[in-house]
Amino acid sequence: MDADDPAAAAGPASPSETAPDPIPLSALQHAVYCLRQAALIHLERMWAENRFTAEGHVLHIAADRPGHRRIKGVRRVSALPLASARLGIAGVADLVEFHAGNEAGSDIETAYPVEFKRGKTKLHRADEVQLCAQALCLEEMTGAPVTEGALFYGETKRRVAVPFTPELRALTEETVAALREVFSTGVTPPPTPLISRCRACSLAELCRPKAVARPAAAFRRRMVETLSDESPAQP
Repeated sequence: MDADDPAAAAGPASPSETAPDPIPLSALQHAVYCLRQAALIHLERMWAENRFTAEGHVLHIAADRPGHRRIKGVRRVSALPLASARLGIAGVADLVEFHAGNEAGSDIETAYPVEFKRGKTKLHRADEVQLCAQALCLEEMTGAPVTEGALFYGETKRRVAVPFTPELRALTEETVAALREVFSTGVTPPPTPLISRCRACSLAELCRPKAVARPAAAFRRRMVETLSDESPAQP
């Protein structure tokens, strides 16, 4: 290394100068629902309340209070900070239960994350991906496998067990990679083609999906027309 090199004189960069900020665990849920929504919230710092988001905040009031207690041999820790250095994600789990090992005298505990959600089970996998990301963090932090967690829905007042299958783990890591690309480029993606999701989105007025999509559709039409005009006439 050249002694006159300013970089050499300055010494190695600190981790804070080289490592990107961790992706919030909550952003993964937004990204699965709509990557543009995730960018608007976490990149452009836009937010708007509607009935659904307000109900979600109320449901999380108790879960957001740090604490721990033991019930029937299960250690329950609420508002537990989580992070994965490998994936570059971080956040807070609503609740993590630590179940005692099956072997007598064993002090090994199995982590079981529980995420609180308003409403009921959904057709998409946004909630499952957020929960799976928590499991990946717990595995890295504890060094023990986390095979299952649960989603508790406020409308049904029931838990839904979520096994962390290879497919769900792959989808979670793909979502992290997609979000990392958005954050690194600083480019907000176009709206989701699933219009039904736009109707339930609290950011619909800020996102203006129809206005954003219209120029792209017009461009495609112009390209088709141009190609048609340039096509050689058939004999």
